[in-house]
Amino acid sequence: MTSAYQQLTHTFQRLARFSHLSAIAGWDMQTMMPPAGSQARGEALAELSVLQHSILTDAAIKPWLDAAEQESLDDVQRANLHEMRRAWQQAAILPASLVEAKSIAGSRCEHAWRQQRPANDWQGFATNLKEVVKLSRQEAEIRAQANGCSRYDALLDVFEPGMTSARLDELFGALKQWLPPLLQRIVEKQRQESVEQPVGPFAIESQRQLGLSIMQVLGFDFNAGRLDVSAHPFCGGVPEDVRITTRYNEKEFLSAMMGVIHETGHARYEQNLPKSWPGQPVALARSTAIHESQSLFMEMQLARSAECLQLILPQVIRHIGEGTALNANNFVRLNQRVKPGFIRVDADEVSYPTHVILRYEIERALIAGDIEVEDIPALWDEKMQRYLGIDTRGNYRDGCMQDIHWTDGAFGYFPTYTLGAMYAAQLFQAVKRALPDLTQLIATGDLQPIFSWLEQNIWQHGSRFSTRQLIENATGEDLNPEYFRRHLEQRYL
Repeated sequence: MTSAYQQLTHTFQRLARFSHLSAIAGWDMQTMMPPAGSQARGEALAELSVLQHSILTDAAIKPWLDAAEQESLDDVQRANLHEMRRAWQQAAILPASLVEAKSIAGSRCEHAWRQQRPANDWQGFATNLKEVVKLSRQEAEIRAQANGCSRYDALLDVFEPGMTSARLDELFGALKQWLPPLLQRIVEKQRQESVEQPVGPFAIESQRQLGLSIMQVLGFDFNAGRLDVSAHPFCGGVPEDVRITTRYNEKEFLSAMMGVIHETGHARYEQNLPKSWPGQPVALARSTAIHESQSLFMEMQLARSAECLQLILPQVIRHIGEGTALNANNFVRLNQRVKPGFIRVDADEVSYPTHVILRYEIERALIAGDIEVEDIPALWDEKMQRYLGIDTRGNYRDGCMQDIHWTDGAFGYFPTYTLGAMYAAQLFQAVKRALPDLTQLIATGDLQPIFSWLEQNIWQHGSRFSTRQLIENATGEDLNPEYFRRHLEQRYL
């Protein structure tokens, strides 16, 4: 006789296969699909969302979940059952009509954004965004009532289970106290240092080959993934077929290079999730902040260290060419330059958290209904001026239209970037303790001990442990933002 737990594992394996199709179709929509395919693809993805929702909310699921609780299960199966129940609860409270409407509105908004952003067309974008916000508020209200929390916390929990805006306010409030003076000190210090900028143009194919060669150094498995181009860099697909993207600019190559390194961090995590629990929720990445910790570990902690920059410099010279700007000292200074700017994805790691806090404050007020879509530009301008001293008035393209996240209603996602930076600093410190010769390992290109540590402490566990337990197991303590502060001070001062 098939047990309730076995019935559930079969159901979640089916869901995983549909998620696979959805992920690849979503990747294609952002990279390869011709413009005329937008509406049909959006409707197809919405149909797939409704199908997955109906499977997950079938009347048989809850009795199976309850019955499986009474069955004899090992620790991994118990963890899997916990993730199954969470997935069911997240889905069961939403009506299928809302799932479908939100999927269609998100696809429409994202596709139009690709033309509206370059055209600086805020009015056109706002029209589509209003519908996404309306549906996101409906979702937030339903989730909030079911979970007994605020609307924003209900959406935050989708991306970062267990995190609350009260905890974020505590973490970000402290950041807002010490980060601005630190940023000012670093900018002042670096003002005395001369940095030569590489002069383009830099051929896109040369940049692409550079990215591929660095992915190889970082251990990316090309049998289970690929690199492509999109309007906004991302990591998508599935663990067996990870799709990462970047975007190129012939005037400079560093942002595309670091974008590839960032997405490779996501990809290494996906490619090394546990294979022994196929199609099960326990085998998925733990949370969005843990995912971001892996990309920021790779990009900020590892790749921007002086030792790693000198390690990859020969690859840069090979593909980009020689020049006085590409001597070792200048190359390190280029990649450790702190200069507040418009664009979040191009921001240095010191000013980056400010970009996140700004978005968090705006989207929380938007979901709460304290502000409307029309209020976003003025709030954005005011906060950019206050936090970074940058004027974005009238520049929607490089201001409130620059990100893809709000187009499909991913409210609650932005805070995980800075949480990820904090986790990454804490994890890197733990690696330093475990590998006393870490600096020498990086300098000689022996990165495997670092990846083995990550695999042993983060990657292989999937969602077996809560975020807090995972970090405690790996580092010996819960999230401690002090490591992030110390990292910035040590590297830049």
